[in-house]
Amino acid sequence: MSVVTRFAPSPTGFLHIGGARTALFNYLYAKRHGGKFLLRIEDTDRARSTQAAVDAIIDGLSWLGLKWDGDPIYQFARADRHAEVARQLLAEGKAYHCYCSPEELEAMRTEQRANGLPMRYDGRWRDRDPSEAPAGVPPVVRLKAPKNGETSVQDSVQGTVTVANAQLDDMVLLRADGTPTYMLAVVVDDHDMGVTHVIRGDDHLTNTFRQIQIYNACGWDLPNFSHIPLIHGPDGAKLSKRHGALGADAYRDMGFLPEALCNYLLRLGWGHGDDEIIPMAQAIEWFDLEGIGRSPSRFDVAKLTNLNGHYTREASDDYLAEQLAPRLADKVGMPLTGEQLSVVKRALPGLKERAKTLVELAENAVFYLKSRPLTLDDKAAKLLAEDGRAPLSSFAQILSALPDWRLETLEEEARKFAESHDLKLGKLAQPLRAALTGSTVSPPIFEVMEILGRQECLGRINDIL
Repeated sequence: MSVVTRFAPSPTGFLHIGGARTALFNYLYAKRHGGKFLLRIEDTDRARSTQAAVDAIIDGLSWLGLKWDGDPIYQFARADRHAEVARQLLAEGKAYHCYCSPEELEAMRTEQRANGLPMRYDGRWRDRDPSEAPAGVPPVVRLKAPKNGETSVQDSVQGTVTVANAQLDDMVLLRADGTPTYMLAVVVDDHDMGVTHVIRGDDHLTNTFRQIQIYNACGWDLPNFSHIPLIHGPDGAKLSKRHGALGADAYRDMGFLPEALCNYLLRLGWGHGDDEIIPMAQAIEWFDLEGIGRSPSRFDVAKLTNLNGHYTREASDDYLAEQLAPRLADKVGMPLTGEQLSVVKRALPGLKERAKTLVELAENAVFYLKSRPLTLDDKAAKLLAEDGRAPLSSFAQILSALPDWRLETLEEEARKFAESHDLKLGKLAQPLRAALTGSTVSPPIFEVMEILGRQECLGRINDIL
């Protein structure tokens, strides 16, 4: 059997973090088994579905590197096929027309509520002769669900879960206007797409019992079901807006790398021994359904940030420069030139050891690209206003005559200068840092000087003097 999984979001908002993890698990399982990972946009709710949300979902999946096979499938476009299946069930006597008015249904619910009964359709049109149908009332189509016995799901995560059929009513398959319901559409689409494994949040578990009844009525094989626990916030409550940013796009804006976010999401609810750092290629090799736990996981931004720091340090300078370029362009107000990008790449080995996100990295790198004269922060301005200018002025003359502009030479000359003027090295290094970066905090100053180059360094120092 060739494995086929799918991710089926509703386009009513961004790709939230729970959806991203569901997509990741489906992607990994398909790739582990050499199968297909499909994308289906469940846009049957026309009032709430938007193109902007579709774009956000596709953008989020693409950023995470979760490439689906083939073109996205749009559920609404398949409405005729869904209706065709409902009509076939009618013809086979496995479904029936129900002519209850909204008022009748509300009265039914009111009576059940008053008697402390579950609110379910009571099947009043299940076996009635259609000749009794009231004139001018468009009917819905309901599934003739089994009244007795049980419906069970053999779940790869939750184990065997069973519900009594008496707790389920005859669900609507087609509304009075002929449009299919979500339950019918999902089953027909999964069958037609050849989906073999349905991996989704455990909030869908109750839907699965109803969907199994549709599968059985159609005579179709069931897929393998895996219902994964939801993600909770740090306080143990279901993850919600009050816990912070929830969209994949928000985490991108916060400066997280997609590789780090995928690694973190993988470890939320799935484990492989004590392994914490699991790159995508390794995840594909290892991922299985047996490793998914039954308990909810807690989302911890601090842990994600630390993991992102690891991926930042391990990333190539070319890759990081590419990720940083648009952020730095926003900070300097124009696209980076080739020379500026080259400066950033040379600076990254020193910068990435001290940053955990791209936001921090961009903030730490921007001084390399700022136009002269630099704007000094308060601490740098105070340092240079006091006793920092005098050693800076004398040392600038030595720098201008240096034949060799390498880190080692710069540091050696600075130490010689400090010793000859009876200064601690910091009394020279700190004014240099203030003049060259506009701050009192930076990577090692001689590293900075080598990267900036002779002309830029002397120019910045002269601006201050």
